[in-house]
This record gives sequence, structure tokens and C-alpha cells, in this order.
Amino acid sequence: MKHISILSVFLACCTTVCTQEIYTLEKCIEIGLERNFSIRIVKNEAQISANNATLGNAGYLPTIDLSGGVSGTQYNYNYDYRDGTSANDNNINNETVNIGINLNWTIFDGFGIQADYSKLKELQQMGELNTRIAIENLTAGISAEYYNLIRQRIRQRNLNSAVILSKERLRIVEAHFVIGSMSGLELQQAKVYFNADSSALIKQNEAVNTSLIQLKEQMGLENFNEDIQIFDTIPINTLLVESDLWQKSIDNNALLLAFQKNKTISELDFKKIQSRNYPYFRINAGYGYAANWYSSGTTELQQRLGLNYGLTVGMTLFNGMNRQREQRNARIQIQNSELRIQDFELGLRADFSKLWDAYCINLGLWELEKENLVVARNNYATAIERYRLGDLAGIDLREAQNSLLGAEERLSIAEYNTKLCEISLMQLSGQILAYLSE
Repeated sequence: MKHISILSVFLACCTTVCTQEIYTLEKCIEIGLERNFSIRIVKNEAQISANNATLGNAGYLPTIDLSGGVSGTQYNYNYDYRDGTSANDNNINNETVNIGINLNWTIFDGFGIQADYSKLKELQQMGELNTRIAIENLTAGISAEYYNLIRQRIRQRNLNSAVILSKERLRIVEAHFVIGSMSGLELQQAKVYFNADSSALIKQNEAVNTSLIQLKEQMGLENFNEDIQIFDTIPINTLLVESDLWQKSIDNNALLLAFQKNKTISELDFKKIQSRNYPYFRINAGYGYAANWYSSGTTELQQRLGLNYGLTVGMTLFNGMNRQREQRNARIQIQNSELRIQDFELGLRADFSKLWDAYCINLGLWELEKENLVVARNNYATAIERYRLGDLAGIDLREAQNSLLGAEERLSIAEYNTKLCEISLMQLSGQILAYLSE
């Protein structure tokens, strides 16, 4: 019965592991884009920019007001005539009621309205670009942390294997110590190595938990204490082409597009200022009803119903030289926008070159460390066998074990660094969202 119970628990655990959902990178990114608060905020800001890009907000459309009101007066008259007589007329009430609809419309203001509308459309596109930048940053961040978690778990497995190896060594030493073929010093040294490897594994467990929490935070998940299953390998793209990536960086880099958009907005600000050099033309019209009630005099009620209209043409001839000053400053802003574009392009080229060199170097290291790992594993297999036979000293076995752990660690680092360079290159070239379709 005892064996049956243990088997049942084992099968239940296996079933749980097998049925637990595996979080792919694509799924993590999708959850992050849906739940991340920063993304939700920037999307709302982009929606505000889209809502503002209307003809009415630019001034193309007229404004129409409906108004009405009631007013009145109450007073007393006191008349003193030249012949010495006087008269009084008290409690005189006059009331006025009016209601009307009025239209005001700027027909032309020197192309300022057109410049305003174009700027609003550019700001809408800028909002979309800002959303794209935020999405790309989050995608890159989740991708980097996802693969960091894989790396930390690989290191966790390597350290766990090191603990198992140290435990096996300790078992061998204890067995030899019992029969008197090994000294107590060798036994104490084996315990020291076992404890050191166990301590390293405990610290690595903390690193894994930290990476998992950071990944969940970027995804917008709150169940920090729950584990999630992810893939256990880091895929490396060895087919990247430098010239293709650089061309796409020039054409599609979101930050570069944002700088170019800022230059366009500066040019539209200049056109808006230039519009003040032209005359403006406005019309206004209204239709309304007004009634006046008089409690004295020959007229008791006066009513008016009708249309009023007007045309206004004007031009600012002189405003203290401010218009010229504003135009000079607007030209300088355009120049600064162009300089910022050139400065960013230079930095983009530098960043791209550094990342590409790092990608190629780490790719070469990754290939080299894969070969080194095979050699280190064979070396350790030979060393442990010789140690069992008593043909190898404990310090030499430890060196072989450290060599194996070091080879595993260097391979993991090279693999992860290569992936980080790949992620950064994809982000620079505007292709980071390709990870959503993996």
C-alpha cells in the first residue's frame, strides 16, 4: 500500500507538471501589452491626440452660440419744472427679454488655420509613435528578462548538478574513509566543497526568484509568489545581416521618426507665425428676438425680430517687431530640429556598430564555448572515474568540476549576451515586434 501511495503522488505531480501551461515569449509580451500600466497610459495619451485632430479644433468650422436673457429696471421719477411746480412718477418698471443665435466664422487668417490642422494631425501621428516606442521598449524589456530568467534557471540547473556531483564525491570519500583508504582531511575537504556548492545554489535560487518577479512586474501580473513555466533554451538567430539591419534602422527606427516628426511640427509652427503677415477675413451673423415692456410713456411693448450680420477684414501692421522676432526664433527651432536629427543619426550609427560588433563577438564565443563544454564534460567523466579508482587527487577532481561549471557558465553568458545584442539590434531596426509572432 505504501508503494502504491507513493506512486500515486508521483503520477499526480507528473500530471500537474505536464498540464501546466507554458508561457511562450509571445504570450508574455501579449499579456504585458494588455496589462502594463505604462502602455495603457501612453495609449490613452495617444487617444487624446487623436481626439484633438479635428477641423473644429483647428478653427476651420464656425462657432454658433445660442443665448437669451431677461433684464429690467425699476425707478422713481421726480420732475422740477421752471415755473416752480413739481411732479412725481413712482415705481416705473421696464423689462427686456432677448433670445438669439449668433455665428462667428474666420474664413481666412493667412493660412494659419491650415497650419494648425496640419500640426494637430502631426501630433496625432506623434502620439502613435510614442505608443509604438513604449510598446517596443516593453517588448524589448520583457524579451530580455524572459531570456534572463531562462539563463538563471540554466545556471540553477548547472549549480544543482554541481551539488549532486559534490554529494557523489562526498559519498565516495566517506566510503573510502570507512575502509581507511582516505584521510579525515580528504573527508573534511569534500564536505567543504559540498557546502560551498550548496550555498551557491541557494543564492542562485534567489536570483531566479528575482528575475521571475521582474518579468511578472513588466507583464502586469500580481501573483509574484506563483511560478510560471517557460521554455528552457535560448534560441540564437545566426542569420542577421548587417547591411539589411542598418538600412531598416535608418528607415524604421521609432525614435528617429519621432525626431523627424518634431522637425515637421517646428516647420508648421513657423508657417503659423508667417500667417500673421497676411490679412484676416471674418464674418458674423445672428438672428434673434427682443421685447421691451414699458410701464410709462406712450409705448407699452416694443418687439424686434430679425437678422444681423457683419464682415470684418483686418491686418496687423505693426506689433512692436514681435512678429519678426518670433519668425527668427522659429527658424532657429527648425535648425535645432535638424541638428537633433543629425546628432541622433550619429549616435544611432555608433550604437548600431557597437551592438553589431558585440553580436559577432558573442556569437563566436557561443560557438567556442559549446565545444569547450563537450571537452569539459568528457574531462570530468574521466576525472570522476579515476577518482573512484583512487588514481586522482581530490584537488584535481575539484579542478575538473570547476572547469565543467565554468564552461557551463561561460556558455550561458555568451548565449545570453548574444541574445541581448540580437534584441537590441531588432529594436534599433524597428523589428522588435517580430517577437510577437514567434
